[in-house]
Formats: sequence, C-alpha cells, structure tokens
Amino acid sequence: MLNWRVGIECNELIICESCERKEISEKRIAMESITKDKKTSREPPIDKITQPFKTFSKTEGSSSIILLLCTMAALIWANTAWGSSYISLWQTKFGIVLGSFVLVKPLLLWINDGLMAVFFFLIGLEIKREVMVGELAAPRKAILPFAAALGGMLIPAAFYVALNAGTAGAPGFGIPMATDIAFALGVLSLMGKRIPSSLKVFLTAVAIIDDMGAIIIIALFYTAEISWISLAIGAGFLLGLIAFNLAHVRHPLIYAFFGFGLWLAILNSGIHATIAGVLLALTIPARVRINPEEFLEVSRKYVEEFDTACSDMTSVFTTPDQRAALQKLETVCQHVETPLQRMEHGLHYWIAFAIMPIFALANAGVNVGGELSSALNHPVTLGVVVGLVVGKQLGITFFAWLAVRSGLAIMPTNVTWRHIYGVSWLGGIGFTMSLFIAILAFGGSPMLAIAKVGILIASLIAGAGGWLILRGTSSVSETMTKMK
Repeated sequence: MLNWRVGIECNELIICESCERKEISEKRIAMESITKDKKTSREPPIDKITQPFKTFSKTEGSSSIILLLCTMAALIWANTAWGSSYISLWQTKFGIVLGSFVLVKPLLLWINDGLMAVFFFLIGLEIKREVMVGELAAPRKAILPFAAALGGMLIPAAFYVALNAGTAGAPGFGIPMATDIAFALGVLSLMGKRIPSSLKVFLTAVAIIDDMGAIIIIALFYTAEISWISLAIGAGFLLGLIAFNLAHVRHPLIYAFFGFGLWLAILNSGIHATIAGVLLALTIPARVRINPEEFLEVSRKYVEEFDTACSDMTSVFTTPDQRAALQKLETVCQHVETPLQRMEHGLHYWIAFAIMPIFALANAGVNVGGELSSALNHPVTLGVVVGLVVGKQLGITFFAWLAVRSGLAIMPTNVTWRHIYGVSWLGGIGFTMSLFIAILAFGGSPMLAIAKVGILIASLIAGAGGWLILRGTSSVSETMTKMK
C-alpha cells in the first residue's frame, strides 16, 4: 500500500514538473515573441530609408561610382554658365589667425594639402599592413606585383619624357606613373565571379606599390625650397611619435595631436604636406596587447558579469555593474585589435565616400570647350594618354612576364596572362593620384588644365579597354576545369 501511494505521488510530481516545464517553455516563447515585436517596433523609421544606402556602401565598386558622379558633376559645373562660380568657390580663403600665427589658405589647398594628407595616411597604413602580414610580407609573393608595379611606373614615365623632354611640360613625368585603386577595383568588381579573388589581391598589391613609388616621386621631385627649421620641428614630432610607439601608447588622440604638429611642420617646410600622413602611419602601433586565447577567456568572464548584473535589472537603463562589465569588455576588444587595424577600418568609408569625392569635385572640373581643341595635340596630353594607356599595359605585362619567366615569381592561383593583361589596362586609370601629381607639377599653370584633359581621356580609355578584355575571360570554375 505504501509503495502504491509513493508511486502515485511520484507520478503526480512528474506530471506537475512536466506541466511546469511546458508552462515555462510557453512563457519563454511568448517573451521571445514580445521581445522581437518590441525590437521591431523600436526600429527607427529612418532605418528603412537608409538601409538601401548601407547595402550600397558595402558593395565593391560603390565608392568608384560616387567618385565618377562627382567627376561628372565637376565637369558639368565647370562647363556651364556657372563655371565662374566653380572657380571662385574653391578659391575662397579661410583659416586660423592666433596672434602672429596665421594659417589662411584657399579651400582648394585645404583639400589638396589637408584632406589628401588623411588619404595618404590611409595609404601608409595599408602599406605597413601589407609589408607586415599581407602580400608584401613574403619576398616570393611580393616579387610579381613589385615587378609589375615597377614596369607600370618606368615605362609610362619613359613615354612621357620622350614626348616632353626639354619642354615646359617635362615636370609632369610623374603623372602617368600613378594608378587609381578605387576606380581600378571598381571596374574589376563589375566582372563578379568571373574574376578570381587572387587577381583582385594582385591588383591591390600593384596599386599599393605604385602608391609607394608615387610617395617617393613626390618627396624627391615635387618639393619646393626647404625650410630646415620647420623640417627640424617636424623631425621632433616624428621622434615623439616613434617614442610613443615604442612605449606601447595606443590612444588615438595622442597620435592625432602629434600627427597634426607633424603635418603643420611639413606644410611649412617646403616638402608636400601629404608626406606627413605617410610618416604618421608608419608610427601607428601594429601589434595586439592580448592574444586570441586570452581574449576569449577574459571576454567570457565579463559577459558572465554582465549576465549576472541583468538578474536584478528593474530599469530600462543599464546598471552600474552592467556598465562596468561593458567597459571592461570594450577595453579587451580594443586590446585584441591593433590600433592600425582600427584606424584603417574607421577611415575607409570617410576616404572612399567623402575625401576622394570632394577631391574629385574640386579638381576634376576643367573647361573642356576652351581647352579640348588645344589639348588634344599638346605634348603633355599626348604624354599622359600614351603613358597611361600604352605604357601601363606594356610595363605591367612585360615586367610581370619577366619575373615569372626568370623563375623569381609564380602566377597567382587561377590567374591567366589574359587576366594580367586586362589588369595592366586598368592600371592606366590614373585619375586621383594622377590629378594630384599634375597639381604638384604644374600648379596654377595653364598646362594643368591640359594635363587634366589627358588624365580624363586616358582613364576613360584604360577603364573601357580593361573591362572589354576581362569581360571575355572565363569564370573561375571554367578556368579550373581547363587547367585539369
């Protein structure tokens, strides 16, 4: 009898526990549904409007589309009845006056000396990353893009010099040496899956080495009279930045403050101010404070602390314990990522969707009607067009072939010689960097407008030619099948 009663009580207890679990499960599902509904209801209406733009900004080539639109806007603006307003806007002067300290420049120079220094800072970060852990880290990997980039600089410059030696246009030899990575990758992305990822890596490496060459050319050949006092002050700021790096200082504001001092000193030294951006980038720390294993262990601990603090939550605001856990988690997240990576990631969209389009809008405007007839037969225009269109394809392809033929380098995976030749055409899209070097070479000279016409024509031809060549290539799967 006793066993029978105990059995009944046990069965009732099991049934009750089962019912209780079922009830808890139903409540949990109901809470999740309510939470989901609340999340949906809390979603700001503006997100529905901005979501297409967020999606667009993440697609490859989106920045090149914005750049192209700004270029077209500048050309249209400069060739309408409002063309004078285009010139007067960029010549508007403003700046800082503090006692005897005066820093007043036209808006165009703030863009070309200031915003472009930030652009070169990003280039410097990319160069440092590639040299440390990227395609330029291993000598055998770096040989092919290095050889291609070297040919893509020397041969175009040789063509330009052959057409302009001994003339007033001779200083522009650096114009056809440049490659616009944004436009080149933008055209490449139009091919979709037809293009192997290794080809994109190759083009990026070539463009980065190309940028390194452009930086050296600017420093050596496009420098005015040097102020040694300003240069010494700049050296002091640079030594301070190096000391911060060696002391493992990671706060970005310290580097920003000393970086501004470096930029100001270089600006007044006679060397172009954009070099300061590259020098600053080389001092940014590129090592983590904790390894991934430590990060996982510590972050789990802080997540558990946050979870514990949620148990007695009675307000929509976070509690002091929750905030403390979140701050610890934020700190450990910063320590597992290098400052170089954080800055590079943070600057990418600002450069792609703000600084470069503003530069294009301010510099691409040229009165085509007034300059086209005289520009087409001018040695500067011919030198730029022949250098970018013919010189780039010959230089990149031939030097890459020499590197592979000699056994110093190997072809990237799934990449054919037609791919390399197509990319050599895309290397002829000079645009941003070519415009920048043209400004340094010719300043306010009438030949600047002539050089701009050549850059626009050459970039258009090179982009179209590269697209046509790469459009006829096989897809990655077809290439692999043929190789088998």
